[in-house]
Amino acid sequence: MIINQNQKWIDQTFDKIDKKLKETAIKSRYKIPYSVKDGVHTDMAKTDITWWTNGFWGGLMWLMYEATKNPEYLLTAKECEKILLGSFEQIDGLHHDVGFMFHLTSGASYRLTGDKHSRRNNLLVAMMLASRYNIKGEFIRAWNIPNSEGWTIIDSMMNIPLLHWASQEVKDDRFKHIAVKQADMCARDHVREDGTINHIVMHDLNEPGKVLGTKAGQGYGEGSCWSRGQSWAVYGFALSYIHTKDEKYLEVAKRVADLFVKETEKTDWLPRCDFRQPDEPKRYDSTAGAISACGLIEIAKHTKGEESKKYLSAAINILIAMEKNWCDWSKENDSILQMGKEEYHYGEHRNIIYGDFFFTEAILKLKGSQFLIW
Repeated sequence: MIINQNQKWIDQTFDKIDKKLKETAIKSRYKIPYSVKDGVHTDMAKTDITWWTNGFWGGLMWLMYEATKNPEYLLTAKECEKILLGSFEQIDGLHHDVGFMFHLTSGASYRLTGDKHSRRNNLLVAMMLASRYNIKGEFIRAWNIPNSEGWTIIDSMMNIPLLHWASQEVKDDRFKHIAVKQADMCARDHVREDGTINHIVMHDLNEPGKVLGTKAGQGYGEGSCWSRGQSWAVYGFALSYIHTKDEKYLEVAKRVADLFVKETEKTDWLPRCDFRQPDEPKRYDSTAGAISACGLIEIAKHTKGEESKKYLSAAINILIAMEKNWCDWSKENDSILQMGKEEYHYGEHRNIIYGDFFFTEAILKLKGSQFLIW
């Protein structure tokens, strides 16, 4: 019923996405966009080939190819994967975010086309991610920053689907075991009692469950609630439920989602950068809204009745509010969703490529797409 009531808006929004992206797919074919400068996509391939967001452009192209079968999307997706392979030449720059980089590009390529080279690439980075698991501390290490061997971040919840895929692909649960351990750690150490999220947790290297401290990370401050970190948890725990069918992950997903919905409703469905930030200056983050919308839609699929309606309605309210206030459909701008914020204390509001990716993914879910790229 909720979908039917909003079907016209959903279809119109997707048509606008397709109209814009089928042009930028050609225009930005040999780039790996991160944002825009003067309306034109920037190119991370020339700046940092190991940058964590470098898989979202290719992933976006795969989403659009699967939805439309337009070969232009396929060509750009394959070109992105080809360029991204250059990151293997700078392997010291790769870390826990290889799932973001390759599962959305090589992983999608293999699943949609059967490309064996893409399968190899995705398995290689799955092994790389698994190798970051600290056996004594029972966690996947974040980043390669000096003296950060015990750090974990909530973002990892979106990378571990790569490990679930690898276990299924090679018929060996060793990857899945690591994914489950990481999800359990995040539920225990990153999710607070009130449903808010610790972005960064510092662990004892040798004792599972021993937390040495937390860091504000990209949020407002220690103990605050960075909205994108909250959104990684909303979607990430929903995905862990989908991959394991373990109800405890769905319960965590609902708890963190309830907090996100409650806080975002206060500001007319436009998410703030941090839910504990001061009233002024007003800082938002559209990427948090797009990511959470994807998670809320998945939670709605796996709940029933009024509970399901609650999550689906919230997702649609967020998407409609952002489309009305923050989307740029002009030909002069390569990007779509504006008002992204990398972190609370850094940078201006702007488009960030994963905002376009998750916004598009959410609209495709509402259109009934059964392709789960994660």
